[in-house]
Amino acid sequence: MVSVQSTMLPLTTPAPDFALPDPAGTVHSLDEVAGERGTLVAFVCNHCPYVRHIAVDFGAAATRWIEAGVAVVGINSNDSDSYPDDRPEKMAGQAAEWGWQFPYLTDAEQAVAHAYRAACTPDFFLFDAGRRLVYRGRFDGSTPGNNVPITGDELGAAVDTMLAGEPVTEDQVPSIGCNIKWRPGNEPPRFG
Repeated sequence: MVSVQSTMLPLTTPAPDFALPDPAGTVHSLDEVAGERGTLVAFVCNHCPYVRHIAVDFGAAATRWIEAGVAVVGINSNDSDSYPDDRPEKMAGQAAEWGWQFPYLTDAEQAVAHAYRAACTPDFFLFDAGRRLVYRGRFDGSTPGNNVPITGDELGAAVDTMLAGEPVTEDQVPSIGCNIKWRPGNEPPRFG
């Protein structure tokens, strides 16, 4: 397991467009899934222990946020040829098991991961109603084996602050997780 941190895309960056299929083949665009009050784009996958660690709690939080008017979308950008647990045919069942009630999409070409500068799973990007980035970072301080309770407090605070119409603090901690499993020759440039 290779752990990496998110690249911390600059705040106020506009949400990059996408049009990606779900496991059934239905294509979802950013315009179709974006929420009136904000949009959370989460780079996740089936097999990563960091995602699996928070998956149920993230699903419950996402359901609350959706009810409050924030759209949530999960994107799996892993090379599913090399990591068969991340194949589209396994995504719907895994999402249902975790209680994910949001679109879970496949980024087979990995172009969307490149556009968002996603580096790890999970990697969270919260955009306001104007689709400007207000938060990028971790769900909370819990990781597999560190015995920190899963609370979702950091991402949750950002969502709540955004919904209240207040500026989200710029003091944000990068997410940490498994590196996105890039197809050979498709690795992103290093950001610094």
